[in-house]
Amino acid sequence: MVEPIAAVAGAGAVLLVRPILPYALAFAAGAMVYVVIEEVIPESQLGQNTHIATIGAMLGFAVMMLLDVALK
Repeated sequence: MVEPIAAVAGAGAVLLVRPILPYALAFAAGAMVYVVIEEVIPESQLGQNTHIATIGAMLGFAVMMLLDVALK
């Protein structure tokens, strides 16, 4: 019984904050990029396979951008 009530409340909240939703999502994306740059990239450069880690990050970013453009 709680889930339908929370779903309606969540849908109502989204309708109320709809004007600021793109800014909130952009902030969340920026926070995720910050975490990757701050934590994941330096950690991947500690081992012996630094070139593989760098190439993997570049390929992952390229695939993400390709999917972003292709699925719009």
